[in-house]
This record gives sequence, structure tokens and C-alpha cells, in this order.
Amino acid sequence: MSVFLIIFATVWAMEAVAWSGHKYVMHGFGWGWHRDHHEPHDGFFERNDLYAVVGAAMSISAFMIGSPLVLGANAWWPATWIGVGIMLYGAIYTLIHDGLIHQRWFRWVPRRGYAKRIVQAHKLHHATIGKEGGVSFGFIIALDPAWLKRQLKKQREAGIAVVREAVD
Repeated sequence: MSVFLIIFATVWAMEAVAWSGHKYVMHGFGWGWHRDHHEPHDGFFERNDLYAVVGAAMSISAFMIGSPLVLGANAWWPATWIGVGIMLYGAIYTLIHDGLIHQRWFRWVPRRGYAKRIVQAHKLHHATIGKEGGVSFGFIIALDPAWLKRQLKKQREAGIAVVREAVD
């Protein structure tokens, strides 16, 4: 298997890991770390940033499993490239989520295309109050904002989510 394919597959797999982690961990038992990301707060850092440390630990662990210096003959060479894929996903996440969407690193408001769509999708994710309900749990795949608005409306009507503003 080519190194490029391992890295590429890992980046895409990490979007699935991130989606499920965001929906079931961050908006579940891990809400204590994630809450401040959804609420106004002072300061540059958030408790939610601890999830980046978890991602870094995953990458470092993969590097270690792939390293002959650590495991000798028991090293599994693909793990090194899986670690690179996890690290690359983290860099993409940091640029898109923290940079573009939340503007922690730079200021730019996209007017069209993928960048606009991902910002809209994430803003709709933040339209709910609390950890219940919600839409758009992925970080680099953005579903159609019109469809996401319909899902939020259904959740609000069913009493599943409390929505900050009307998204009709």
C-alpha cells in the first residue's frame, strides 16, 4: 500500500472519528471540556482545546507504534504514516475550524464556495443551546445549510433542541 494512500485514508477516517467524537463524546459525557466552546468566555484558550491534546496523543502513539527506535522489530511501519495522517487532519482542523470558522488565527469572511458553506454549517451547529440536538458535527465536510436548517427546525418542533434563533 502506498504511503500517500495510507495518509489520505487516515485523513478521511479522522473526519469520521471527529464526527462521532464530536456528537457522542463532546456533546455527551465530554461536555465539560466542550461547553465553553459553545458559550461566551474570556481568554484566548478554551477547555475545549484539550481535545487537540487528545488528537496529538493519537498521532504520537501512532508514530511510536511505527518506530523501530521504540518497538524494535515489533514496529509496524504503516503506523508512522497513520500518525502523519492524524497530524495532517489536526492541521486542517486547526486552519478550518479555529482559523476560518472561529477566526482565532486570522480574519476572513468567505463570500462563496466551500469556505462559505463550511462556515454556515458550523454556525448552524452553534445555533443550539446546550448539548442536546444539533447538526453538523463534522469538521471538514459541510452539508447543505438549507438541509441543516430544516433538521434544526424539526429538532426544535420535536423538543429535542433549544435553538438560539429562528433558522426557518
